Amino acid sequence: MPAHKRGASECAHGGNMPIELERISFSYKSNDGADVQALSDISLEIAEGEFVGIMGRTGCGKTTFIQLMAGLLTPASGKVLLDGHDINQKNYDRKKLRSNISIVFQFPEYQLFETTVEKDVAFGLKHLDISRDEAKDRVKWALETMGFSFEAVRSRSPLSLSGGEKRRVAIAGALVTKPRFLFFDEPIAGLDPINRQSFLEIISQINQEGTTIVMVSHNEDAICEYAKRVVVFKDGVLAVDGNVKDVFSNTKMVEGLHLNVGTVRTVGDMLTKHGIPIPHTATSYNELFSAIKLAFVPGGLQI
Repeated sequence: MPAHKRGASECAHGGNMPIELERISFSYKSNDGADVQALSDISLEIAEGEFVGIMGRTGCGKTTFIQLMAGLLTPASGKVLLDGHDINQKNYDRKKLRSNISIVFQFPEYQLFETTVEKDVAFGLKHLDISRDEAKDRVKWALETMGFSFEAVRSRSPLSLSGGEKRRVAIAGALVTKPRFLFFDEPIAGLDPINRQSFLEIISQINQEGTTIVMVSHNEDAICEYAKRVVVFKDGVLAVDGNVKDVFSNTKMVEGLHLNVGTVRTVGDMLTKHGIPIPHTATSYNELFSAIKLAFVPGGLQI
């Protein structure tokens, strides 16, 4: 599937395109002083309400890509547009950028630094023009969204929490501004299976409530299960941009990008080889389970 620029009719909610990248390129200096082309001539659009997975081998430009979208890096050429406005123009209101976009880096728990959980989560609100009461309400909402009891954790030191709890507090700090766009860089790296599942269900719910999610991950299973669209970079260029099901049902293409097809496709292909037909379009666990039921029970009756 070649890279392409998606039209409005292809977007998750059929809405407008509030984030647009127009022919973005970015390079940096290596340790030996050589120019390294991190991204080259990238054009794509992200619509309101999408859940987009970003994939590719280490060093292909994934983290650079989301930092450019968040305005943390400035492209060497090209434009990053938010609602049609170039975020890198000198007169662009950066406060508007911070209120619309939040980014959560890999291992965000290492970025906790305030004396209490409440203060840490509230830190992102310092530059917003809101009252103290509204700030408290937002902190409470963000913590409860991430599965905490506000009163139970508000006065605790972030350092007293478990690793999974620290990560959820850090994400609450990104969520507290109620951004339209939430970017994650390898958010499930290092999490055990239970915390990984819990985290993915939380951000899936956040997405269903209207927040656009862009998630960098090496975990094919997570992308297949939760994202609707996947963007794959290869050597700094946009190699694939398409529907998750369409991409991961094409085994040859996925392997050519040095990715895995994921557990569901692997199990499905194995069952098919042993006479239990599983559609190659089954990429989520629910689809695999339904296909297995259909294979064993005529008409797909409940078992």
